[in-house]
Amino acid sequence: MKLSNNTILSSGGASGIGRGIAEAFHALGNQVVIAGRTQKSLDEVTRANPGIKSLTLDVADDRAVSAFASRLIAEFSSLNVLVNNAGIMRNENLLENAEQQLADAEATVTTNLLGPIRLTAALLPHLRKQPEATVINITSGLAYVPLAMTPTYCATKAAMHSYTESLRYQLKNSSIEVKELIPPYVHDING
Repeated sequence: MKLSNNTILSSGGASGIGRGIAEAFHALGNQVVIAGRTQKSLDEVTRANPGIKSLTLDVADDRAVSAFASRLIAEFSSLNVLVNNAGIMRNENLLENAEQQLADAEATVTTNLLGPIRLTAALLPHLRKQPEATVINITSGLAYVPLAMTPTYCATKAAMHSYTESLRYQLKNSSIEVKELIPPYVHDING
């Protein structure tokens, strides 16, 4: 992957790792578009980084992903890099409050696993038309050494690792590179 002159979408780009990735790519001379659930959070990033663009998206909303992809491609037709970063991490006590635990698990799977799969599927036809394209999936070391208090988060990151391997294999004869980024523990100073 070339490091400049790309058009990059970073989901979950309003905070944490997604924001860091967006700002780093922006500093290297890329057109960066960040996506996230709340306009206020997106606006904070775009104010701090003139030139970064933003669009709202909740990757957990399957209908919103398709509409988002159409709008993104219409506004940024040179899009050639997708960074699947949006995610949630919730503590789960599997021994108590089964109803809440199940709701948290379902939200985590929908956001962390189905969200990136849906977004990739929606953007893949466009990315395949680009001379050079990259899909970067953000996973976690917790896919390999789980944190007992966040079992579903760890499971979704393990699943994303497996999905990334399969996607890379299926796209091996295309113009799309598939990368996995496994960041270390990160403390979000912005909240």
